Amino acid sequence: MVVLTVRDGRDDLGTTVTSFMSVSLEPPMVLASVATSSYLSEVLNRQSRWAATVLSASQRALAGRFAAEGRPSARILLAADPHHRGEHSGALIPETGVSALECETRQAVETGDHTLFVAEVLATDYITRNQKPLIRVNRRYLEDKSRAEP
Repeated sequence: MVVLTVRDGRDDLGTTVTSFMSVSLEPPMVLASVATSSYLSEVLNRQSRWAATVLSASQRALAGRFAAEGRPSARILLAADPHHRGEHSGALIPETGVSALECETRQAVETGDHTLFVAEVLATDYITRNQKPLIRVNRRYLEDKSRAEP
């Protein structure tokens, strides 16, 4: 799972995204799917730079906070967790994930009830190789046993 964050002037927004994928290696590009009717989608259409943090298995509570209806600002959601602002996006980035990317939207495509934001990866904020990713399938969290530590 991924937490997508964006800075909108004096506010910080974010959501848990379950549809996120790599689409190109050269240049490095990713795709994030966001509900078209959401305020975050509106902001992403105005603010082209944002951050995507691939969550670790230990961040289930954080994923839940960012998925809750009527959630407050990302600053409040991250207040108790280590985080920083991305150098390229200005977005808040949780520090204990598997990886964090700073991105810039190159194309937005409305499809069904979601908008697909295709973005170039501007920078890899960090990579933590010893973390297991947080995976959710069919509304359940799974443990990735293929990456289990010895």
